[in-house]
Amino acid sequence: MITIAFYLFWLSLALVVYTYVGYGLIIYIMGRFFGKNNPPVTPPDSELPEITLLVAAYNEESYIVQKIENSLSLDYPASKLHLWIVADGSTDRTVEFCQKYPTVTVFYSPGRKGKIHAVNRVMQEVKTPVVIFSDANTDLNTNALKNIVRHFTDPNVGGVAGEKRIVSLTQDNASGSGEGLYWKYESALKMLDSKFTTAIGAAGELFAVRTELYINPHTDTIIEDFVTSMKIVAAGYRFAYEPDAYAIETASASIKDEWKRKVRISAGGIQAIMRLPELLNVFKYGWVSWQYVSHRAMRWSVAPLALATLLVTNIILLPQSVFYTLTLIAQSAFYILAVVGHLVREKKITIKGFFIPYYFTMMNVSVFAGALRLLRRKQSVVWEKSARAEK
Repeated sequence: MITIAFYLFWLSLALVVYTYVGYGLIIYIMGRFFGKNNPPVTPPDSELPEITLLVAAYNEESYIVQKIENSLSLDYPASKLHLWIVADGSTDRTVEFCQKYPTVTVFYSPGRKGKIHAVNRVMQEVKTPVVIFSDANTDLNTNALKNIVRHFTDPNVGGVAGEKRIVSLTQDNASGSGEGLYWKYESALKMLDSKFTTAIGAAGELFAVRTELYINPHTDTIIEDFVTSMKIVAAGYRFAYEPDAYAIETASASIKDEWKRKVRISAGGIQAIMRLPELLNVFKYGWVSWQYVSHRAMRWSVAPLALATLLVTNIILLPQSVFYTLTLIAQSAFYILAVVGHLVREKKITIKGFFIPYYFTMMNVSVFAGALRLLRRKQSVVWEKSARAEK
């Protein structure tokens, strides 16, 4: 029993450290010495391609006017920008507001079958060589479209991931603090991944693909942005990362809303692993397989199990040496802080790092909840929106 616990403890510790710290350090070194360092040059306006900016909007009457105004104000030739909004299933005034803009094409079907069903339906009508996806409740920076499109001058680039930025408030609750810090960490990894070979996944708030490479994800796909981007990578193309094209939004209004979002993403992540088995073929994809497993697959499978195993085996090994006493004290302190974070999760405080133990723990626990929902087939592709915090 002690021998098994010993090996499981050290294996679990290695997996946790590698997943959350080690991989980042290794990919940083790989990108620094072997990565691509030449940023693409933006073509003159006369050489820019026509693009379709496709926005999925379900009951977004509170945001849609701001989204349209923001989109039409972006620095891109108006004659080459097609703003399409698909509002399937909306029962509020989203469609009505869209129809007030003659340059906006709105698609509407009364049935609500989920975002990916709506997007797949409209993608059949896209004629431009590039399509850019963005969420209705986000604002894009002025040069976002040009900064994305410039990457397509490289024929090996099949898609481009923009950056997701969470509005940082002076004082935040657990959701705002945790989500903001998480996306800074995630964006840094995406940048390093892209610099070395390819970005591993894209956030639905802002990403682009070559229209000819878009393969309709199955209509029950939960995180279609990730699956879409990785299918293009699996087809042999590179997904670039563009930090100077970013979508800005506020954090989830409450930890309850963020929990719903995390559970859904976790369920979708596990589903994606099952639907992207080809990317595990290291003989075909080489470094990309390593990045995919290290950056994504381990977070949605091995790492949460390793965290639980690390705690249990540490308790078993406690009498063996002072070292295990110290590691158990460290783990206990971390989870006590997580509990405290849970108790004050809706309080707004200035020291945002205070919520890191809570958000980290919640993120990993959500993997178990997501797996359970997926196994029980309780995670619908049609999902209830999470409320976003007020600026």
